Amino acid sequence: MNLKALIFDVDGTLADTEQDGHLPACNEAFATLGYPIRWTWDEFKAMSSIPGSEPRIRAALERLVPPLPPKEMDTVAAQLAALKRRLYVEKYVSALPLRPGVSRLVEEALRRDVRLAIVSTSGEAHIHALLRCHLPGAAKYFNPVLGKAAGQKTAPDSPLYRRCLAELGTAPAETLALEDSEIGLRAALAAGLPCAVIYNDYTYGQNFAGARLVARSLEYFDLDRLAALCLPPSLPLEGSIEEKG
Repeated sequence: MNLKALIFDVDGTLADTEQDGHLPACNEAFATLGYPIRWTWDEFKAMSSIPGSEPRIRAALERLVPPLPPKEMDTVAAQLAALKRRLYVEKYVSALPLRPGVSRLVEEALRRDVRLAIVSTSGEAHIHALLRCHLPGAAKYFNPVLGKAAGQKTAPDSPLYRRCLAELGTAPAETLALEDSEIGLRAALAAGLPCAVIYNDYTYGQNFAGARLVARSLEYFDLDRLAALCLPPSLPLEGSIEEKG
């Protein structure tokens, strides 16, 4: 098997964090600080193209009537985002489920000496809290863990994925990125990485052209099957395989 490393996205890929984690944490932060904003799930999904909670919060604040004074906008958005992060870690993360097949795949990777890493738009505190709660035996083996503090995952030159590859010391042809969204797929492809998209209700219907694999769950795959589908040298990066599962 030529698969040497797996790079996981977090939100929506490693775990179902959006509807039962980030959304209620944001709404609780708004309510706690007295802002009349309460997102529905459909409204939250519509903001999927905006990476990160603070930019989404700022977008909501900009639509308030009457509007916030411009000089207060940055301060309020930062306060709300900080409270949201604390609520997410302290109140919500322990109840969030891993996506089907993730735990088994991680255990197999550890048995077979396949490296594990994370590249995410989520904050490092969020990521480490999730790993401690739901993958306690494997948490220390995810290295590197590159989140919001490491840089912008979705920048055009894909700096986080490129940095992750450098720290892993693996070649793109032996490294597989696991994503759930179009924006994450584009980041992986920009770094020259083959990518498997494991979509969910949040990202279903997005454009996954260029993915080596598109499937609704990891529960149908082991490492050998992922390697066979996603890493054969003869398969061009722009090829796509649709798995119905």
